[in-house]
Amino acid sequence: MSKIIFMGTPDFSTKVLEMLIAEHNVIAVVTQPDRPVGRKRKLTPPPVKEVAVEHGIPVYQPEKLAQSEDLQTLIELNADLIVTAAFGQLLPEALLASPKLGAINVHASLLPKYRGGAPIHQAIIDGQKETGITIMYMVKKLDAGNIISQKAIEIEHQDDVGTMHQKLSFLGADLLKETLPSIINGTNDSVPQDDSEATFASNIRREDEKIDWTLPAEAIYNQIRGLSPWPVAYTVMDDGNMKIYASRIEKDKTGTPGTIIETTKKAIIVATGSEDAIALTDIQVAGKKRMLAANYLSGVQTSLVGKVLS
Repeated sequence: MSKIIFMGTPDFSTKVLEMLIAEHNVIAVVTQPDRPVGRKRKLTPPPVKEVAVEHGIPVYQPEKLAQSEDLQTLIELNADLIVTAAFGQLLPEALLASPKLGAINVHASLLPKYRGGAPIHQAIIDGQKETGITIMYMVKKLDAGNIISQKAIEIEHQDDVGTMHQKLSFLGADLLKETLPSIINGTNDSVPQDDSEATFASNIRREDEKIDWTLPAEAIYNQIRGLSPWPVAYTVMDDGNMKIYASRIEKDKTGTPGTIIETTKKAIIVATGSEDAIALTDIQVAGKKRMLAANYLSGVQTSLVGKVLS
């Protein structure tokens, strides 16, 4: 049975790892270091580490793999194949060259579209109607290796990053399961990417999270769901940040962009730069926990209508 090193970090990667453990011989797992999480900054292991520990697989957690002693250790394991899925670091060339079957990546886009670290977020923000999984050979250049297999999936209008992560994690595991036998047997085909069609999805920056209310309602709606449930779009109300986890488009309601033009029992309705408004339905105002807008509005003593969000 082929010896596989798996490299990944978030929840998206766990379904791939679980499939590999069930079907193949995973000899080591490489993931990011434990990080502080939440208000109490509790040191928390990555989801992939939890799966590996549960199955008794050795775990390596280098801060920077290229500069770590772990690099030579991993090379000396003489793995037949390296599989990565949302690992979060570029692999050194020496490691890429070490397995006899190469190194492959499970990438959450239909390459060459959305190379980079935030392909799911960016596809939703851009209003794409579909995305998918690509199994590809890894090369030094980011997400530019030959494509081995691909499978598309619809992005529904109500999908957000959370729902698409879940769908794509299962799709990635299934497609890899279908694809691996031909890679191991050396019978698979691969196709070079057309670099002229490449687009990029860089990691989300803080400035990408702030809502510009002069944009059309559809663009704002896509931004909100393309950042939910992490890292979360936000706006400023009463000098404090308000995070917005969910919204909907309200047709044919206008006003000065950013102005709260109406409240209902369940939503805060904000004018945009188009003929439609955005109804905020799931929020977190400064100093409070995340809650449905209905619960927030039930405790508000004065009208919000006329307030301007920035």
